[in-house]
Amino acid sequence: MVNVLYEIIQGIILFIPAFIANPGAVVTGGIGKMDFGKNFIDGRRIFGDGKTISGFFGGSFIGIIFGLIIFEVIFITKAVSVNYGSNILEAVLPISAMSFGSLIGDLLGSFFKRRIGMKSGSKGNLLDQWPFVLSATLFIFTFSRGFFYAAYPYLIPIIVILVLTPPLHRSVNILAFKLHRKDVPW
Repeated sequence: MVNVLYEIIQGIILFIPAFIANPGAVVTGGIGKMDFGKNFIDGRRIFGDGKTISGFFGGSFIGIIFGLIIFEVIFITKAVSVNYGSNILEAVLPISAMSFGSLIGDLLGSFFKRRIGMKSGSKGNLLDQWPFVLSATLFIFTFSRGFFYAAYPYLIPIIVILVLTPPLHRSVNILAFKLHRKDVPW
């Protein structure tokens, strides 16, 4: 039981770049619409005004910076048994995959929300939360399989992350709303 709890905590710590990229996009967003204001074949916007180029790259960059800080802390303290790599250059790949994967998942969630007729900024429940976790996980698995198997040998930490994400996401969005960084608290 102690080993499973350790793996869950370690998995959450290692997933922080994916968690940080999303609010990082809110902080850095606002410049250049990701869909260039274009509509999809159904006549609805592809992503909506809330998804910007500056947010996508800024959020990914913030996720990468936090990941590199976590790499260094783990490297120095040996706080957990798995790290993103044996050196900083190796660490860049899984951290980048996680950060960019997170925001690609966020874009996919917005894409599907538009397809079912939900407007930009509307409350999408799990469409606002799970796509970024699932996409980040898929990107880690695809681009950094060795790290994926070391960090998540059993899928229990990923399942826990999926369960924790909705209340964590909601809390961060309420904070961003109160700080006037978001128009809605979801």
